[in-house]
Amino acid sequence: MAYDGKLLARARSALEARRADNQAEHESRVRTVYARVPEIRQLDQQMRRQMTELVRVTIAGGADMPEKLERLRRANLDAQARRAELLVEHGWPIDYLDEIVSCPRCRDTGVYEGQPCECLVRLYNRELTRELSTLLRGDESFARFDLALYSDAPNESGTVPREVMRRVKAACEKYAENFPNVSSNLLFQGGTGLGKTYLSACIARVVANKGYSVCYDSAAAALETFERQRFSRDADTAEAAAARAERMLSCDLMLLDDLGTEMVTSLSTSALYTLLNTRLVNGRRTVISTNLTDEELRRRYPQQICSRLEGEFLHLPFVGKDIRLLKAQ
Repeated sequence: MAYDGKLLARARSALEARRADNQAEHESRVRTVYARVPEIRQLDQQMRRQMTELVRVTIAGGADMPEKLERLRRANLDAQARRAELLVEHGWPIDYLDEIVSCPRCRDTGVYEGQPCECLVRLYNRELTRELSTLLRGDESFARFDLALYSDAPNESGTVPREVMRRVKAACEKYAENFPNVSSNLLFQGGTGLGKTYLSACIARVVANKGYSVCYDSAAAALETFERQRFSRDADTAEAAAARAERMLSCDLMLLDDLGTEMVTSLSTSALYTLLNTRLVNGRRTVISTNLTDEELRRRYPQQICSRLEGEFLHLPFVGKDIRLLKAQ
């Protein structure tokens, strides 16, 4: 994975702040314990002297080295046992004075086995999501998705909107819960105001909270980014667009809203194909929402795009009446 230097620096700063908080908490605990139980301070000083003596004895060598090492070992174990006894006696757990780390794998260094640790990657993805997503600004959650806003009476086609939306919600919850171990992408289809963007946000929030990077944008804005990358005469604008386009291509989850509202040109079609195909080839997941039916999608986009929408996406129908209008009433 290629990392953006600016975002990686932010992630490292967040990790450093976490490490500083842990160190401050550890120092506070030490001061409290030493003040209440001075014997523990004495035991810690004793054990540090024992470690210094162990190094000296090992370097000096000599015929009596094994005996001296054994004597130091027994004395150290006795000191540890007494220290643990005092901690428990005064109501603290045995490990209360141990170093505090948020990540036991890398011990808050951000590096594990020569690679960025998962904890640093999660912080990086949080920064990437913050940079890319304008969607996560409210309190969207599956628990707040109100099925009562959908009618429980059959519509003209015999479909019960509430039951359809109950299944759609369940599918979205399962998708978010299992991410990234999901086998398909999602295509939300239905009219305006039926909850497509809201459920997209619900998925995004769960996925982002897991530490994965999430990008959200309207189809019009996303495809315009690719065009600015290629044709802007301003170097800074082109560079910023290129960076954003790369993030959309590489983020763990891309949410593309309102597909079909963008102006269809050869450039926008090429950009859409690049976005879809690159993400599919690299195994990156995408959630698309659109007001268009399958037939309308076929009329609007070339076969190479439609074949991917039909073959690589699970289609979820959104039915009912415009929720915004219902709430206004």
